[in-house]
Amino acid sequence: MSADPSPESRSLVDRAPIADPAFLTDRGAPTLPVAVTADPAEERLARLELSLMTEPGHPTLAALVATHGAIEARDRIRAGDGPGTPTWRAALGRDIRSRAEQQLAAADGTDRRWVSPGDDEWPPPLDELVHVEALQERGGVPLGLWVRGPRRLATLGRAVAVVGARACTEYGAQVAGDIAADCADRGIAVVSGAAFGIDAAAHRGALAVGGVTVAVLACGVDVAYPTAHQPLIERIAAEGLVVSELCPGTRPSRVRFLARNRMIAGLASGAVVVEAARRSGALNTVNWASRLGRVTMGVPGPVTSSTSQGVHQAIRDGGALLVTSGGEVAEAIAPLGVDTLGWVSGKRRLTDDLTPDELAVVEALPSRRAAGVTTIAADAHLSLEATMAMLGRLLYAGHVERTGDGWRLTRETARALRTR
Repeated sequence: MSADPSPESRSLVDRAPIADPAFLTDRGAPTLPVAVTADPAEERLARLELSLMTEPGHPTLAALVATHGAIEARDRIRAGDGPGTPTWRAALGRDIRSRAEQQLAAADGTDRRWVSPGDDEWPPPLDELVHVEALQERGGVPLGLWVRGPRRLATLGRAVAVVGARACTEYGAQVAGDIAADCADRGIAVVSGAAFGIDAAAHRGALAVGGVTVAVLACGVDVAYPTAHQPLIERIAAEGLVVSELCPGTRPSRVRFLARNRMIAGLASGAVVVEAARRSGALNTVNWASRLGRVTMGVPGPVTSSTSQGVHQAIRDGGALLVTSGGEVAEAIAPLGVDTLGWVSGKRRLTDDLTPDELAVVEALPSRRAAGVTTIAADAHLSLEATMAMLGRLLYAGHVERTGDGWRLTRETARALRTR
């Protein structure tokens, strides 16, 4: 997601501790501390009101909503009985409710919808953000999501985030597209940010094989950013999903990209970065994935390439698993025993099935001139009897031929030895 400004440098293997112990069950498993509301419709509307009040991913607001629910959080802020700022209180005191209702009314009959926690379509993996500390002053479970597209977020199944440099190389774009296409062909949804470079290559790779792809935007779902990607975003909306925390019509900004990155990581089972400099927005996404306990992966590039330095550092530090194909990505994010890859050996050679003594004789034989048995035996460090036996086997296998002057390699075997 190189459309993002560069974030502060942080280790990709930083992991946040589990949230407050009060959020744990007696078995130690994390549970969501969200209050149950008696009025789901009002809760949805309150979440939309709060989303209009401030920027997405505000950790203080996210914590307040997670603890008390959106209705109580809204009412506390409005009454000045909470952590809200005067700006928040002022926003809630104006016509914010009517604005929220107008947004919902405007969405009726269109291809966009408001989805919030508790709805059937809400993706449970995003709830895990409640247990992760804020990063660069962004964090927490989204208040809700604006969604476009025929798919349902809750039924995405396995998904992989494919992210990387905006100013990518031809190599990077090719690899990202191939990995995305291979994953999508295996039924794995591809999640990215619709930016130039690696993001676009990943979306196009998934679409090319008729797979599912999800574009997570730092602007409204009806806003094309970058503008040149309007056809791509419209196609994703027609075949996959376009998602954003921001209301329709909202333009992107730096803080919105930082908030968006946590959602890309949260929706996916793992994240793979294809080309990223040492300071890159793509690494921010991978950092979020690591903190969420997702599988983090990196595709190596040329050691001389500045666009791969961040990836190489992540792999070297142990923050990313080295992957080179969609099959390896699928194996990394699959449950144990699923999508496993067997050992892939190189192309077999004519000499692969030879015994050590047979290979010693082959390597002692010249390819253009003939040699006598005594010379071959000496060079192979074998007895005359053993050498004659090996030559007989090799003659039968088609590796050597006999001439009037002695023995020599066949052309095919000589060529195979030269290319070992």
